[in-house]
Amino acid sequence: MPRRKRASRRKVVPDPKYKSTSVAKFINGLMRRGKKSVAERIFYGSMDIIEKKMKQPPLEVFTKAIDNVMPVLEVKSRRVGGATYQVPVNVRSERRSALAIRWIIQYAKQRKGLPMEERLARELMDASRREGASIKKKEDTHRMAEANKAFAHYRW
Repeated sequence: MPRRKRASRRKVVPDPKYKSTSVAKFINGLMRRGKKSVAERIFYGSMDIIEKKMKQPPLEVFTKAIDNVMPVLEVKSRRVGGATYQVPVNVRSERRSALAIRWIIQYAKQRKGLPMEERLARELMDASRREGASIKKKEDTHRMAEANKAFAHYRW
C-alpha cells in the first residue's frame, strides 16, 4: 500500500476497430512480451471466426461472454486467532471484469491442437452460451463462497 497517496487509475485508450475500452483491456490481457499487434491480430481473427460461425455481431457475443464469466463472489483468506478462514466477499466491478478477461484467456490457451484465434473464438462462443471452462471456473468460485458462508462474519 502506498504511504503518501493513492495510485491513480490509468485511462485505457479504446481499440481502433470497435472503439471499446473493454476490447482494449482484453487485447492488453492477451498481449505477451509487448507484442500488441500480434494480440490484435489474434483477437480480431477470432472475432471474424465468431461472426462466420454464429452469424451474430461479434462484439455482442464478446460482451455477453464477459458478462457471463464475471464472478459476483469470491473467497479471501483471513487469519483469525491462529486459524485461516476462507471468507466470502463481494467482488469489485474492476476486478470482476479483470478476472473474466483473465479466465477466458487462460482457458483459451489451455485448449490444444488449434491456432490461438480459433481457441479464443471457441472459448468466447462457449462463454456466451454459458458453457465451457471459464464458466465452470466462475461456478466453482461461487460454490466455494457459498460453502464458506458460515465465515462471512469475519469480513471486515
